[in-house]
Formats: sequence, C-alpha cells, structure tokens
Amino acid sequence: MKPTATRWAKSVALLAVVSILASCGLPRVGPNKREIYAGSVQKDGNAFVVSVDDHVTRAISVVPSFGFSDSFRHAAALGSDTIRAGDTLGLTVWENVDDGLLSNEGLNATVLEEVQVDGNGFVFVPYAGRIKAAGNTPEAIRRIITNKLADQTPDPQVQVRRLAGDGAAVSLMGAVGGQGVYPIERPTRTLSAMLARAGGVTIDPEVAQVRVLRGGQTGKIWFKDLYENPQMDIALRGGDRIVIEQDSRAFTALGATGQQARMKFEHQSLTAIEAIAQVGGLTPSASDPTGVFVMRDESASVANQVLGRNDLQGDQRMVYVLDLTQPNGIFIARDFTIRDGDTLYVTEAPFTQWNKVVAALTGSLTSITTADTAATALTGG
Repeated sequence: MKPTATRWAKSVALLAVVSILASCGLPRVGPNKREIYAGSVQKDGNAFVVSVDDHVTRAISVVPSFGFSDSFRHAAALGSDTIRAGDTLGLTVWENVDDGLLSNEGLNATVLEEVQVDGNGFVFVPYAGRIKAAGNTPEAIRRIITNKLADQTPDPQVQVRRLAGDGAAVSLMGAVGGQGVYPIERPTRTLSAMLARAGGVTIDPEVAQVRVLRGGQTGKIWFKDLYENPQMDIALRGGDRIVIEQDSRAFTALGATGQQARMKFEHQSLTAIEAIAQVGGLTPSASDPTGVFVMRDESASVANQVLGRNDLQGDQRMVYVLDLTQPNGIFIARDFTIRDGDTLYVTEAPFTQWNKVVAALTGSLTSITTADTAATALTGG
C-alpha cells in the first residue's frame, strides 16, 4: 500500500506544483479571452465586447474620406490672359520709320523683355508712360500702348506677351519631385497638372495625400483619387500651398502575431484580414484563431448602431471579437474595416499556457524526470 500511497502523493504534489506555477503568472503575451470578457460592460467592466457578424461589419464600414469643399471645387480656372500684380510681360514694338522712338537706327523693332507689373498693377513703357496692366488682358494692354504711341510715331505695331511671373504662383512642398514655387500658366491651371509639372510624387501613390492650403481653408485628397477621378480636380489660385505627405494612419498589433509593432497603413483602406497578413499572420504554434480582438474608441452614433441602442453618448470603448474558425469567419474578417489607432490583439491558445507550465516544471515536454524529483522531494518519498 505504501507504494500506492506514495504515487498518489506524488501526483497530488505534482498538481500542486502545476497550480502554483500557473497562479504565479507565467510569461505570456497579454490577457487571455476570459480576462478580456471579464472587462465587458455586461460584467461591470467599461468596454462593450461584441462578436463580429455581417451586421457589425456594415455598421462600422464608414471610413472617413478626403475631398475638397465646395469653395475649392467651384472655383473657376484662372484665365491665362488676365494680368496680375507681379506678372512679367514681354513687349515688342514695331515702328514704320527707319529712326523710331524706341528702335535703333536701321532697326524697326524694339523688344522689351521681362517688364514686371509692380505691386500697384502698373508697368512703365518708354514714351507711353505708366500703364495700368493688372486686371487687363494682353490684348487690352496692346491697344493702350498702341494708342499712346500713335501720336508720336506713325502706325506703331505692338505685341504683348504674358511671361511666367510670380503674380499667380503656387508653392509645392513635401514628397514631390521638384519642390519650389511655380507660376500658374495655361498648362498648369489645375492641381493635377501642377503636380505633373513638378515631377509627381516621390512616395508610394497608394499612401500619398495631397493637401492644399488656401487662405484660412484646407482641403485634402488622396493622390490616387485625384488622378482616377478627374471630377475631383480643382483650379488653383495664386498663393496656394500644396503639400504632398505620406499617410500617417497606423494600427498596433499585439499578442500571438508574427510581429508586434505599430504598423502603418499600406493602402487607403485596410481590413482585419489584411492587417493580420501585414504583421506576418497568426503565430502557428501559439495563437488562438477564436480570439482575434480589435479594440477601439467608437463614436456614439456607430456604437448605438452596432449595439442596437440609442442612449449612448460620447465615444465608447469597443472590443470586437473575430472568430476565424467559424464557417464565414475569414469572410467577416475580410469585411471588417480597420481604422487609425486600432489595436489588433490575438490571444494565445490554451495549450500554449499549459505548455509553458510543463516546460517550467520539466524543462521540456519530453522529460518528466525533474517533475518526478520535485514530487518525491515534496512527499519525502
């Protein structure tokens, strides 16, 4: 009987050691499913734990979009023929005499290059005087100069050209091929044309954002949307500041995933299944595919819709549960939208924690010598 009693004693001692180790808090990646559910509102916690289904994916599918306001979209393109303060003009005057007012002897044409319109909108032309240019077209300025010179030289012929100047210019900054100040000219009246003129973007177009600052207003659009949807293009205005920047949205991956890190979005939209793939998938030897959680602060309007309520106010802590083992679990994860600031957490499988307990006792799953020795020591056998 003594050997039997000794074996029973060893077994009880071994279970005691296992219980002690399990309660001591073995290393793990984070809370298990039971602990997460314990923090739910239903159990006097402060977060709503929701199993994701088709209803939930539809309710949370609203993703903030970018676009320009009406004031941006309805602004007409600048006419390239309207002269503004700061513009530069090119003038050529032909005179019907050998020795004219402006031309040298033997020449009947005079070229005045880079005549800049001053801050008050005027230009000075010899023998024609100070002429109002801003607000006029090159044709109107041509007529004014012609009339002023007609009394001093017979049948003058005048040509006025609008050159590139800073009267209507925009600045481009950020991840663009050529940063700098560019004039708004006939080929570059729109945002897309100006970006092309500056060499396009130098980052992945999938995550490139275009921000336009005009006075006290700001508009933003995805670079890809700008080129795929011409109706989203806008006309530029002098003084516009155009900034090309990379998407700064990110989510955090924790738990039994291939990589635990803060991950930036690789596309305009990101689903749960894509986020899992982006971090290297689930850890094959440790993860629990029934315990994939997405945690976020949800707006009251969305939270009410998800929960079928109408009394919630303010942002709500939501814990969405994805079970990839369900028949349509992969499809639901594919339809579930990840948002900026989300935390993706995957729990460890129960076996993993048991494995750690056994490993702590024996050093490996294939040897129980140490456990037997520990039980013998406890029983004094």
